[in-house]
Amino acid sequence: MTDETSRDPERIREMFGGIARRYDLLNRLLSLGLDRRWRKAAAREACLASPARVLDLCSGTGDLALALVRAPGPERLVVGCDFSRPMLERAARKLDGRATVVLGDALRLPFADGAFDAITVAFGVRNLHDMPAGFHEMRRVLAPGGRLVVLEFSRPEGPVLSRAYGLYLRTVVPRLGDRASGREGPYRYLARTIAGFPEPDRIAGLLRDAGFGGVGWHTLSGGIVCLHTALR
Repeated sequence: MTDETSRDPERIREMFGGIARRYDLLNRLLSLGLDRRWRKAAAREACLASPARVLDLCSGTGDLALALVRAPGPERLVVGCDFSRPMLERAARKLDGRATVVLGDALRLPFADGAFDAITVAFGVRNLHDMPAGFHEMRRVLAPGGRLVVLEFSRPEGPVLSRAYGLYLRTVVPRLGDRASGREGPYRYLARTIAGFPEPDRIAGLLRDAGFGGVGWHTLSGGIVCLHTALR
């Protein structure tokens, strides 16, 4: 997997389709089981204002969509959208009719303006071919006052954790990920995109440039991940 992959949406689509079968297992292993807790936190954040319609973008195998269905509060319509058909097929089985899944590109969403009261994205925006365009498209399909919640990797706080995490990304993630997935390259690519993801204040700036207000963020698990929030 070369650096060219990060600029080629079709190769990214193919990559995720190729690792769909082992994706959930590797999420649990590589996060030491923390990924479920992070998604639950994102779901709670998205449902603070009791949204009636929630879009889980870059939904993958549907873990966050399921957390949204289960989040406290009034019943809500949840739609999971992803551009990888194999990922969505697994999501559909997991969700078992409790949410709708839709095949779609985050840069050209198949939804009307203002269609949703909240949008979540977990570990997906760093894979977008054009992140600013993706944020503009998310804002388009949010209703006025709607809430965006982006869960992404960040920089650990403190020198000891930061060094240990850097070593983990460079060695364990690509070796274990590629071996367990049976595909050479995908988890090397994922490790690179995690390490190279912009700082939270840079993401906040991109959200403001896209027209969002109320932009903020807070970190989880010592800064390994960050919850970004914004309002339409």
